Amino acid sequence: MKVIVTGASGFIGKSLYKKLIADGFEVIGLSSLDADLTKTGSLDKYSNIKFDRIFHLAAWTQAGDFCLSHSGDQWIINQQINTNVLQWWKNSQPQAKLISFGTSCSYPETGVLTEERYLCGSPVDGLYAYAMTKRMLLIGQQSLNKQYGLNYLTVIPSTVYGPGYYTHGKQLHFIFDLIRKALEYKFLGKDIVLWGDGEQRRELVYIDDFINELLELDKIVNNDIVNIGAGDDYSIIEFMDIICTILSIDPSVVTYDTKRYVGAKSKKLNNAKLDAILTNRRRVALEIGLKYTVEWMKNSLSLSK
Repeated sequence: MKVIVTGASGFIGKSLYKKLIADGFEVIGLSSLDADLTKTGSLDKYSNIKFDRIFHLAAWTQAGDFCLSHSGDQWIINQQINTNVLQWWKNSQPQAKLISFGTSCSYPETGVLTEERYLCGSPVDGLYAYAMTKRMLLIGQQSLNKQYGLNYLTVIPSTVYGPGYYTHGKQLHFIFDLIRKALEYKFLGKDIVLWGDGEQRRELVYIDDFINELLELDKIVNNDIVNIGAGDDYSIIEFMDIICTILSIDPSVVTYDTKRYVGAKSKKLNNAKLDAILTNRRRVALEIGLKYTVEWMKNSLSLSK
């Protein structure tokens, strides 16, 4: 099977690429250095290859409060990326199944996050532009399926974590930010100051579990949208308590800055559809996954006693 992966240099993309190679697929992995997806025709050099799968992970965004100050750029750049991928799919790869990644940010701010509500209501205000580009991506796939019979799958992940994340940026996704701050406290003596009051709730899926479930869904599901959630969510305080236990830190040293941006108060995905499709799932326990991730980040950041 021939596969092309956009966003292959990202955290999930790198893990997906390695898994596909290990499973014996012929894989081309693209970063922005290989193809500037904001430009029309950037994928034309791959048109002579007939792919069986297109995994579309590429997106222009960052963690933290990045979306607050880049809404216009996010709209234009991500619309360009998605439109060029969809056009290439239609014109050059109609035989391929396009598997895209949505975002839990696209769900309305309140209510149960079931797949049929993905296009309903308004996303949280601070993430609105990025969230709507992801909705538009799904609408593009649905429209091309309706008119041309193209085959697709869209998955909506909760936060994916584990070894391999890029750890040296100023703003990291929340769980990696928590771990980095805890490590810097333990080994460098820096204060641990977290955004918000710690009551905001999030869910995590371990990277290997996510990739395995994604590939299993691909075998079974066509022309649909499926959440890949954790099934359980925890407060930031609870996540930090686990990390502190792993590193033998007293949680009372953690302080909270309630003036900082916190995003959505809760983003727990409903897993009912996933549970009905994949009935024998096994997942790495949160405490074990966090232990693996803490150890990896400690080595990545070159921190030691």
